[in-house]
Amino acid sequence: MPTWEERDLAHIWHPATQMKDHESHPPVIVDHAQGVWLYDAKGKAYLDIVSSWWANLLGHCNAEINAAVKEQLDKLEHVIFAGFSHEPAIRLVEALLAVVPKGLTRFHFNDNGSSSVEAALKMSFQYHLQSGHAEKKRFMCLGEGYHGETIGALSVGSMDLYAKMYQPMMMDNIHIPAPDCYRCPCGKSRGQCSCECIRFAEREFEEHAAETAALIVEPILQGAAGMRIYPAEYLRRLRELCNKHRVLLICDEIATGFGRTGKMFASEHAGISPDILCISKGLTGGYLPMSIAVTTEEIYRTFYADYGTGRAFVHSHTYAGNPLACAAALAVQHILKENRILETAAENARWLTRELQQAFAGHQNLGEMRHIGLVHALEFVDDPASKRPFDAARRIGYKIYRQGLANGIVLRPIGDTIYFNPPLNIKREELAAAIERTMAAVSAVLPR
Repeated sequence: MPTWEERDLAHIWHPATQMKDHESHPPVIVDHAQGVWLYDAKGKAYLDIVSSWWANLLGHCNAEINAAVKEQLDKLEHVIFAGFSHEPAIRLVEALLAVVPKGLTRFHFNDNGSSSVEAALKMSFQYHLQSGHAEKKRFMCLGEGYHGETIGALSVGSMDLYAKMYQPMMMDNIHIPAPDCYRCPCGKSRGQCSCECIRFAEREFEEHAAETAALIVEPILQGAAGMRIYPAEYLRRLRELCNKHRVLLICDEIATGFGRTGKMFASEHAGISPDILCISKGLTGGYLPMSIAVTTEEIYRTFYADYGTGRAFVHSHTYAGNPLACAAALAVQHILKENRILETAAENARWLTRELQQAFAGHQNLGEMRHIGLVHALEFVDDPASKRPFDAARRIGYKIYRQGLANGIVLRPIGDTIYFNPPLNIKREELAAAIERTMAAVSAVLPR
């Protein structure tokens, strides 16, 4: 009888994976999970310090979310969301209205992060078209940004790893060199600048704003770029540029929303509100795929017209507003509100920063440790003095990942950057275990 691993590899094509690697390292077959722990079919436990692609906000098999989904399952599992609605969706919107940035009042449901980005882009284009500005049909984005992997989302991303091959298929957008506080193009250092790099954005706005519908950004934290963190002042300056040039600002908070950066939404660090907010991942606690593009009354009103005018937003997904996903999301909001999750996470984040700094102090290959909220990233380089990265062929990050699995921790690297992005309710002793296992994995690959 073939093993589960053999049966998997016989037919399954895993995402973001070079499947040939599985010839020597078959995928881990997960049997069950609880809290921050995954348990494979052989009984081995793995600490899921990356929240299963940043989605698992409150731990696996959370009792309250489980109960909410089970209760909803016996009432309504799915219904068309065009011309129909249901209580979980209505209650969810009312709950979210209390926490989203000021001025956002209209909620368009989609079924995954990339889909909410696609909706935001189309919404922006159509808004300008119906406002008498048909010339505004391009988009600006930040270098090293990541917004998903459908063609529109890829077109406003700037990571060659995902997008380069598909350039012939993609839209022609304007890519602004992004702030990089570790390797600052302006020769400054983190925390010791006046956002001189905003000049790159100012230059692109002066040249292209008249034809630009929207600027899309990951606010404060560029996740797939290696957990790159930039100053709140930079985001404030982008908001000012958008206001000045009548360009919509889309904040992609699919990864940063719901407390990941220490505030409910990362844009709060800058005290700004976007014109469109994209949310997903932690929205349902990682339970079910769902996303929402949240926008302003002004944008919504440009689509509100008599039938037959062609002004409606004809963008739909089969599973938009799914009742089970809404029930999970409602439970997430209740837990965040009633259990002091963000306050406890902030206390643990401060503790984690101190412990990681102490654990990796003086490591000869640590280029930078950066952190915001519970998100902590360790970028390892060949030469910290020059910030020279390792040769990609050495696969340092991948080797640390493999060693981490052997040690019972899931460390899915971004290049040679190892990061923690755990559930917000992780216990301090679990963080301590994560540090110990990570140190062991790094030491095995990069001995001091």
